[in-house]
Amino acid sequence: MNTRLSLLAAACVLALAACGNDTTPADNATPAATPSDTAPADTTPTDTAAGTPATTPTTPGSDAGTSATPAATPAGSDKPAATVDNCSTVIEGNDAMQFNVGSITVPSSCNEFTITLNHTGQMPVVAMGHNVVVSKASDREAIAAAGMGAGVDGDYVPADDARVIAHTELVGGGGTTSVTFPVSAIQGSGPYEFFCSFPGHWAVMRGSIQVG
Repeated sequence: MNTRLSLLAAACVLALAACGNDTTPADNATPAATPSDTAPADTTPTDTAAGTPATTPTTPGSDAGTSATPAATPAGSDKPAATVDNCSTVIEGNDAMQFNVGSITVPSSCNEFTITLNHTGQMPVVAMGHNVVVSKASDREAIAAAGMGAGVDGDYVPADDARVIAHTELVGGGGTTSVTFPVSAIQGSGPYEFFCSFPGHWAVMRGSIQVG
């Protein structure tokens, strides 16, 4: 009888143990969320001005790297105008290779005009001779070059040159000379100039002549 009770008790214990093992404990451990491998977007605002060179404003009329070419200086612009009286004028030349006037304006009422040159220097004609030649400004240099062959005796003016409107003779210090020419000769397509054709003088001893 005791043996039977012992076996029954052991069977109950085994049954209870089996029933307890049927319940599988819940796996409440939730794995931690894995951080995203993607780097967060860079929300720093982009400075679009950084690294961009400033635009330099352009000054109107300026051209970088280009030299301004100066305008041609009018003949005799640094000297006063000649005094004109009764369709004539008297001008002077000196030993410093200078005329005392820079322009001559001939009255439009004149039919003829006379220019008188007084050489106020002392040097002889072969060394510092002066004359007055009237021509188009564009012909001055060519007339002076051609006049070299005429020499002192030819007044340094080419003979029978159609480009020469009028000219005086060549005089030295203390001398006086004059020339008269028709005003219509300087009313064409100018501009016109008066100058000294002595070698080397023509580039500096010159002035403008016009009808006004």
